[in-house]
Amino acid sequence: MGSHVDVIKQSWNQWAETWYWKYRTEEAIAGILAAPESVFHPVTYAMIREAVPDLRGKRVLVPSSGDNHAVFAFHLMGAEVTSCDISVKQLESAQTIAEARGWEIEFRCEDTMQLSKIKDNEYDLVYTSNGVHVWIDDLNAMYRHIQRVLKQNGAYIMFDIHPFMRPFGTAVRDRIQVVKPYDAVGPFGEVPTYKWRMQDMVNAIASAKLTIRQIEESYAENGSFWVDDSTDEGEGLSDQDLAGFCDWERNALAALPQWLSVRANKGNND
Repeated sequence: MGSHVDVIKQSWNQWAETWYWKYRTEEAIAGILAAPESVFHPVTYAMIREAVPDLRGKRVLVPSSGDNHAVFAFHLMGAEVTSCDISVKQLESAQTIAEARGWEIEFRCEDTMQLSKIKDNEYDLVYTSNGVHVWIDDLNAMYRHIQRVLKQNGAYIMFDIHPFMRPFGTAVRDRIQVVKPYDAVGPFGEVPTYKWRMQDMVNAIASAKLTIRQIEESYAENGSFWVDDSTDEGEGLSDQDLAGFCDWERNALAALPQWLSVRANKGNND
């Protein structure tokens, strides 16, 4: 596992200073300032408000914080936020943004499968966003430590690509292209990634003694879901083109849910 983690860490340190800068532009940050809730899918945001109706003064942990958009949003909504990521460069970039605006956010370099410097029973909410699970090779360890750092009755909420998307190619077309069996989970590629199934995620959450409260399967908010944002693939596409990607008669994969959100609690409170 160590070698996998090292490769992932090195890759993200490189990406943080190349194509990932588009998530840190003044325009991107201005959008978060104007509407922090826009960072979250509306279905997931409703889950957050159900779990923690008032975020002011609540302690929130965001492991594998990536672009830190969720971190910034939680801070703007009044939470005391800790951002953890395996990439020092990602954290340094986010910290620069926060310090320039006087935001008091704690940044820690941490492996989400260990959270070794995070104390037990510290957080009211742990949130993982899109793109976390694909880098995790030990889901049980990840969820065991998420459960550990939550306060009793604290909430965990996840948002990620729906596993039903994983067997298929990404090309938008009227015929589905199967690129792997559903139960082939990886690792795949030189920078190892994993394509976990629904059962892998749910069983890992349950094995960590987190009580699942709600599962939502959602559709993409707009056609940009179907555009690879690590390239210039979306350049030149009109709003009408993007809207068409969400029409399942034109894009067969749009008939499946694109997003998965899960809410769970540490303890058996209602």
